[in-house]
Amino acid sequence: MRTLCSSTLIGEFFVIGFAGLVAMKDPDLSMATVWTVSGVAMFLCVLLCGLVTRPGGVALGWALQVALIASGLVVPMMFVLGVIFAALWWASVHYGRKVDDAKARFAAQADSSTPDAA
Repeated sequence: MRTLCSSTLIGEFFVIGFAGLVAMKDPDLSMATVWTVSGVAMFLCVLLCGLVTRPGGVALGWALQVALIASGLVVPMMFVLGVIFAALWWASVHYGRKVDDAKARFAAQADSSTPDAA
């Protein structure tokens, strides 16, 4: 699960950075505000790569997805990109858990079929 979720988060890291560049064009927003918000979100993406397998890591990832969708209020294209990344996050978590379960079953099967050395 870690690999799939981390890949999604790194993709989001870049999308948030590019959205920050687009948001800078808005005359109502200060550059400091745009880059503070974008920087925090980008930092959270990288941080979550390491926390995704810990308790609450997936929930924090979902909170980031909601924030990404909500950023569409500032950059309208982010509504579309946020929904796409939320779907990718769901797929990463769903299929990542299936892969982890299959690996655990395979490892248990391999351990039970190994003859004892004694």
